[in-house]
This record gives sequence, C-alpha cells and structure tokens, in this order.
Amino acid sequence: MLFPLYDRNPHARLPIVTIALIVANVFCFWVSVQNGPEGFVRAVYERGFVPQRLTRLDDPAPVISQNQMPGNQVLVVQLSTKAEEVYPTLLTMMFMHGGILHLLSNMWMLWVFGDNVEDRLGRFVYPFFYIVGGLLGTLAQWAIDPMSTQPVIGASGAVAAVLGAYAITFPTAKVRTLIFIGIPLLFDLPALVVLGGWFLIQMLMGVEGLGAPVDVNASVAFWAHIGGFVAGLVLMPLLTIGAHPPDKDWRTESREMFDF
Repeated sequence: MLFPLYDRNPHARLPIVTIALIVANVFCFWVSVQNGPEGFVRAVYERGFVPQRLTRLDDPAPVISQNQMPGNQVLVVQLSTKAEEVYPTLLTMMFMHGGILHLLSNMWMLWVFGDNVEDRLGRFVYPFFYIVGGLLGTLAQWAIDPMSTQPVIGASGAVAAVLGAYAITFPTAKVRTLIFIGIPLLFDLPALVVLGGWFLIQMLMGVEGLGAPVDVNASVAFWAHIGGFVAGLVLMPLLTIGAHPPDKDWRTESREMFDF
C-alpha cells in the first residue's frame, strides 16, 4: 500500500482555489449528514449521479433504486429523468461523499498534489480544469455501466484529473511516501512512480470489475478514477501551451497583498 504524505515540490502561489475546494467539500459533507441516515441516503441519490438517469433521459417513468438501511429496512427511492434534474447532478456529485474516510482520502490527495497544478494552470483556469476533469471521469463511469441505479459520488474523478496533471507535469518531483509491507516504511519516490502505481491499481480493479457480478466494487467508481486521470494527462499539456510557470514565492506574494 502506498500513501503519499507530502511532496518536495515548492509552489509559488498560495493555493487559494485548492483550499476553497477542500472547504466546499467538507461543508457539503457536513450539510449532507445533518438529516440522519435516511436523509443522507436520499441526498446521495438525489444529488449524486445515477447513470441510468442519464441513459433514460426524459423517460416519463422514474428510475427506481433500493438501498439497504440499518435494521433490515429497505429504502426505495424514485428518481426523475428530467434533463433539468439530471444534468446538475454531474456537478453536485463531486461535492458528495459516502463517509468521512471517503472525504478525507480525496481531500488529502487534493491537498498534496493540487497546489502545484493550481500554480501551473493559474487560479482562473484551474477550477475549470478541475470541474471538466471530474465530468469526464463521471462520464467514463457512465459509459462502463450506463444502466446502474447506484449513485456515483465524490470528488475522486476531479482529484484523479489533478493526479494525472501532476504526473505528466512533475514526473520527477519527490513525494514522501508511506509504504506498508508488513512494517511502515518511508521513501522519497518520484511522482510518476507513486501516481503511476495508483493508476495501475485503479486499472486492475476496474478491469477486474468488468467481469464481476453487478454489486462487486459497487461502492468504488474505479472507472471515474481512470477517466479523470486520463483527462488530466490530456488536458494539462493542452492548457499549458505557451504558459510560463510563476516565479514568485507565495509567501512574498502574500506580503505584497498587504503592502500599501
């Protein structure tokens, strides 16, 4: 198991957008758990992306899904396929998470690698890159299982795009990585090794799931990870054509903001 702790790749500007994205995700998760387990599950279905809703877009019959609740209670959810209700979920699903570990793992990866990608793209392009990467990741998951009635949620696709962008832009940057092989060990590894290893695991799990029963790996949208990562690999070079990396340290920039 590989777990990146931090990278040794200084960034020139304070990562304001990355911080804002983390705050937004944490806030949305906090809001989603305020109405108890049943309210949380309903919010996940209504604001998460359910592939069959897009496949049957504008079908007069609703999509019906079931979820096993505590105490052997089965919650039946009916979801509209109206375009004006389905399309927004492609965005809102990026700010929904299934639990605290799901949230923390995504936000940690975003924190470790997002600052340098934001630095390279700039504060105006970066959020659009993040959203587009997330959309492409979600559509990759939809293409693999278009009739699924299970909601796809989480920032994983968008974060995967950030990882792909980092891997292709800073392949030799050193990442302090915790490795579990019976005992925990610390290594400084090239970003391409760490992120390439992560992508390989997603590929193996995604391909394995293709021939498995429907409910296997249902809680992890591996193809959203794969699609997002590939989107980052492709989009990052295109968006940085002719762009020059910032040459000012973010601490200097922060002081200048208050230097009247």
